[in-house]
Amino acid sequence: MSSATHSFVTRWLSAAADKGAPVCVGLDPVLEKLPVDLRNASDPVNGIEVFCFGVIDAVAGSVPAVKPQLACFERYGSTGYRVYERVVDAAKTAGLLVVADAKRGDIGISAAHYADAFLTGDHAADAVTVSPYLGPDTLEPFVDAASGSGKAVFVLVRTSNPGSAAWQSLETADGRRVVEHVADHVQALNAQRNGGEMYGPVGAVVGATHPAEAAQLRERMPDTLFLVPGFGAQGGGAEDVCPCFHADGPRQGTGAIITASRSVIYAEPRANETWQDAVARAAGDLRVQVAGVVSPSAR
Repeated sequence: MSSATHSFVTRWLSAAADKGAPVCVGLDPVLEKLPVDLRNASDPVNGIEVFCFGVIDAVAGSVPAVKPQLACFERYGSTGYRVYERVVDAAKTAGLLVVADAKRGDIGISAAHYADAFLTGDHAADAVTVSPYLGPDTLEPFVDAASGSGKAVFVLVRTSNPGSAAWQSLETADGRRVVEHVADHVQALNAQRNGGEMYGPVGAVVGATHPAEAAQLRERMPDTLFLVPGFGAQGGGAEDVCPCFHADGPRQGTGAIITASRSVIYAEPRANETWQDAVARAAGDLRVQVAGVVSPSAR
């Protein structure tokens, strides 16, 4: 990284301030849910590409970032992956930060290959999500790549899916739960690498569906930026994400990226609206809702 001013954290804070709220729209294109004309296209992958480009155009004025879900592209093989690459390029051209929702987790050279592919290779994203469940050493190649290129890594800490507690909440011999072990490791990584910035390059995925735990994790990881899925269609609301932000001090109102996918990209058009109009309206609504959490006077 040539300068701390080019780090993901600095770019994110600037972009969120510029757009008025720390929000991100997930690009989770599912063919069966696309507008009818795209759903019935002769080439489904082309329909997904046109849809994603349309969503990017619709949300670029309201949100600072998008989060493409790799599974939605990879299911179509190399053709789908090339669409993902073009979507990343289109989002960056539109001035958006890109979080690759890849949830990769591997060891040694395999992890290094994944890290280079997503963070330093052609069509690189600004951040990537990773799984820590093969052990702390599996995170090192991702953290090294992120630190060296001004990018970020978001580690799965407390996920929003209903079954997450089965393993993440297990208590270990020292009295800590698995989620707390992961959180403590993330905080330690940031303490070593934040370079004097507000947050380090290692973020944490913390679901909006667990607000009480989010408050505990915020205390445990004060130097960590949260990526918060589960807002909207998964049941998380504005009040649920409050604990993810810093409540006071110099970092007040910062600390989280609130993401919504289905509630925005599949918004139902109203009278005289195109599907893109509906997406743009839903993205604006997302921005207003989260801005009201960060700054109540904005409500």
